[in-house]
Amino acid sequence: MVRSQRMRVANEKASKNVANRGNVPKTTKTSDEKYPVGPWMLALFVFVVCGSAIFQIIQSIRFG
Repeated sequence: MVRSQRMRVANEKASKNVANRGNVPKTTKTSDEKYPVGPWMLALFVFVVCGSAIFQIIQSIRFG
C-alpha cells in the first residue's frame, strides 16, 4: 500500500518534467549554496596551519 502511494508521488513529480524536454534539472532537491564552515573558522584554520608550517621551517633552519 505504501509503495503504490510512493510510486504515485514519484510519478506526479516526474510528469511535471515531461514538458521541459531538455531543460530538466539533474535533481529535484533544493541545493543550499552555504559552506559547512564559516569564513572566520576557515581563516583561523588557515592561520594555524600556515603559521605552524612557517614556525617549523624557521626551527629547522635554525637547528638544522
